[in-house]
Amino acid sequence: MGKIFAILVFVGVPLSVAGSLMHWPSLVMFAVYCVTIIALSSYMGRATESLAIVTGPRIGGLLNATFGNAVELIISIFALKAGLVAVVLASLTGSVLGNLLLVAGLSFFMGGIKFKRQTFNVYDARHNSALLMFAVIVAFVVPEIFSMTMNESKTLSLSIGISIVLIGLYLAALFFRLVTHRGVYTHQEEGREEFHEEPEWDKKKSIIILLLATLAVAYVSEGLVHTFEAVGEKFGWSELFIGVIIVAIVGNAAEHASAILMAMKNKMDVAVEIAVGSTLQIAMFVAPLLVLLSLFFEKPMPLVFTVPELISMVTAVFLAVSISNDGETNWFEGLTLLAAYFIMGLGFYLL
Repeated sequence: MGKIFAILVFVGVPLSVAGSLMHWPSLVMFAVYCVTIIALSSYMGRATESLAIVTGPRIGGLLNATFGNAVELIISIFALKAGLVAVVLASLTGSVLGNLLLVAGLSFFMGGIKFKRQTFNVYDARHNSALLMFAVIVAFVVPEIFSMTMNESKTLSLSIGISIVLIGLYLAALFFRLVTHRGVYTHQEEGREEFHEEPEWDKKKSIIILLLATLAVAYVSEGLVHTFEAVGEKFGWSELFIGVIIVAIVGNAAEHASAILMAMKNKMDVAVEIAVGSTLQIAMFVAPLLVLLSLFFEKPMPLVFTVPELISMVTAVFLAVSISNDGETNWFEGLTLLAAYFIMGLGFYLL
């Protein structure tokens, strides 16, 4: 897999530059940009993972929290710059649905085919469940309800206040897991194996690759955003569908693949952490950060989603929580999550 991504990077980046300078058709460039970003995000993930191993659990956890959704954050910033607020909100929705239903579903399904019963840390699952319900149901639904009786200015002020609270709570959650309660729940269950990991790259190489990949993603993402309008007109895709399905999958593809591979190796703690942890990061850090960053652009972004987006996210949370709270899973539960994702995807496509 690593060799394939390496080829895609060394071919995709030059093609992205050449195509941009030579004004190749938008559909061609859309495909080139998507493949290139997926390959680059793989390198960012590997570099971050290597740094996390080298620097230890505390700094490593902070690095994973910072760069875990860096690709989607970069794409969203350029989308905000272009005034595509609906696409950004839809991509946030797509990330929540993609992580909780598609990634977790594929992980449970593929792992469940190989192993009849797979288990993961039930204490982490319950801790994350409470945060998920708060982040999505409280922080996302409340602005929608109150915005019905507010003007645009007050809605934006409410969104800013909620965003600050969310970021503060997310940082507190990191402090809780990495400092005050680090390791408290890790060994509560018997029979768990310890995995000693060796970094793929040393510290210096990891930092260089991470910086170069981040710069390349920023360049390619700006080009990708400018193809959305042409692609939407060609295929009849709405901004909502492009954000919920396309941007969300492209921005998280490499991370999604990692979760599925971990599940097939029976490392379910890692697979679940990728799916649920990434969702929490999107809801409690990336989304509120984008609200605050949007204040520097012409069109600010209030934290107000459409009704279909809200209902889909709330449904995904309840379904994921009910399935994961017992600390074990199987292929049928994975199939249930996948079915929910495809039903919602069909709805957004036809909307």
